[in-house]
Amino acid sequence: MTKPLAKYIDHTLLKPEATRAQIEEILAQAREYDFASVCINPYWVKTAAEGLADSDVNVCTVIGFPLGANTTAIKVAEAKSSIADGADECDMVLNIGELKGGNDAAVQADIAAVADAVHAEGKLLKVIIECVLLTDEEKVRACKLSAAAGADFVKTSTGFAGGGATVHDVALMRKTVGDKLQVKAAGGIHTYADAKALIAAGADRLGASAGVAIMKEAGEAND
Repeated sequence: MTKPLAKYIDHTLLKPEATRAQIEEILAQAREYDFASVCINPYWVKTAAEGLADSDVNVCTVIGFPLGANTTAIKVAEAKSSIADGADECDMVLNIGELKGGNDAAVQADIAAVADAVHAEGKLLKVIIECVLLTDEEKVRACKLSAAAGADFVKTSTGFAGGGATVHDVALMRKTVGDKLQVKAAGGIHTYADAKALIAAGADRLGASAGVAIMKEAGEAND
């Protein structure tokens, strides 16, 4: 690992039924463990920004989530609104249908428009390519289009499409983007062993709802 384990973790709560009390709980956990970020739905960005204002924990939110089929204008507006509320990082879902249909120009233009809006405010853009729905060839194409469009990261999964991060996908994404982009693994990361394997495969970030459990397990393993 090139940094402390906690700084790989985006402490995540994206369930639609998440309550304010649960959001406040993950904010407290993020402060305690000094995670890289909390990742929450746009509605909760302002709450998170206020709760983490005097910490080093970033506020991450999701754009066009979880299907990626919003219009580009809606994605751009959502990103701008989230940043105005205090988001530091935006994880957008690319247009999966257009990618699978071979309309690469539309996919790249969609990402580029959001990238421009995010970067205009000095923030980070991660592109969720939803690996579980793609062939390896499509994953490679998605990574290359994300890089060409100006993204900062590519990300494996939403966690809402029936699958999550795998070592194979992370290694493929890392090989494809090289050092041009960072790679975020997300979905199904439950244990310290999962985290170590994905980091070894090339992940720079881990999106996980089990961040606290992973940190406790890591502490026990290293005692």
